[in-house]
Amino acid sequence: MNGQRRNSILCPNCNKLISADEKACPYCGTARPGSWWKGLGWTRSWLVPDQFLKLLIGVNVGMYAISLLLDLSHLGVSANPLSLLSPSGRSLLLLGATGTLPIDGLHGWWTLVSASYLHGGLLHLLFNMMALRQIGSLVVEEYGVHRTISLYTLSGVAGFTVSYLAGIILTIGASAALCGLIGATLYYGKSRGGIYGQTIYKQVLAWAIGIFAFGLLMPGINNWAHGGGLAGGILFGFLFGYRERREENLADRGLAAACALLTAGILVWSVTLAIWRQVLG
Repeated sequence: MNGQRRNSILCPNCNKLISADEKACPYCGTARPGSWWKGLGWTRSWLVPDQFLKLLIGVNVGMYAISLLLDLSHLGVSANPLSLLSPSGRSLLLLGATGTLPIDGLHGWWTLVSASYLHGGLLHLLFNMMALRQIGSLVVEEYGVHRTISLYTLSGVAGFTVSYLAGIILTIGASAALCGLIGATLYYGKSRGGIYGQTIYKQVLAWAIGIFAFGLLMPGINNWAHGGGLAGGILFGFLFGYRERREENLADRGLAAACALLTAGILVWSVTLAIWRQVLG
């Protein structure tokens, strides 16, 4: 019994108990799940839903902190609670805010990715991260971590592309990507059907209605990005499929790796470029 326990591992993809000697996970098909590099802590952290969401939230918080530190002189007391601890427009532009100004004026197409990790104030960040925690948990459960990475990244790009085409000059926020997760969940609930599917659909539909109602009532909310992200999430949810239809495969893992590497590269580039330009004045 002890020997069997020592030879058993949790699959780094589906987290189910399997033999360390398996050539492929019998549940999800992951090749060589017992390989030493797949057993490293940092690889597992990408694949455990709770750790993945913490990492994603941590990146958003980190980018927000950097946006504040780039221009401390901008901080001050504001009568508008939505502007509490708001980064300067210069900081946000340097770090990768998107829109017609950075794309047409500065040829910054990469900002379609970076803008999803920037926020205009503390309440803006807190609202989006609380929504990400709630909706993200459901999406990861039904689609898996790899497809969630792709959904978040590509829906954000889709939302900001629609926003750009609509002529929005400058925009930021995780809400376009969040609307993508909402769209994917709406598709899941409607497609799955049954009591569970209908319940999920109605709950998430309430989220979507609330977000768009808030956008209509509050000035400065980019409903173009929200609508583009929602439509993108529905489309990608349909194209990717969810776990009850099929498990994640090599193509899902490859696309997720490409999205993650692209995002990491763009964020490192944006921070490096922003610091360099700030130093040069």
